Amino acid sequence: MAQYILLIHGNVKNPVPEGEWDQFFEAARESGLFRGGSEIGQRILIGDSESVSSTDHIAGYMRFDCENRQEILDLLELHPVVLHGGTVELCELPES
Repeated sequence: MAQYILLIHGNVKNPVPEGEWDQFFEAARESGLFRGGSEIGQRILIGDSESVSSTDHIAGYMRFDCENRQEILDLLELHPVVLHGGTVELCELPES
């Protein structure tokens, strides 16, 4: 089973009505693919403080597990950020 992390960019063009998030999370839970997630809060850079943070534009993340990536892609068509002109980025997590 492949594991994925969805990076949610903070670039929506229109505010997302609160009810849409509830509907999406319900659909995500019902899909059986969703494994959790969170908004991203305060960030702390460790090491080279001159480097630009690569996550300043990331507002949250979600985790998914599935055999067929298309199932996640179909679900993400309902993601509130996508519906309101923003970006989400699905990344496969390689097995280690």
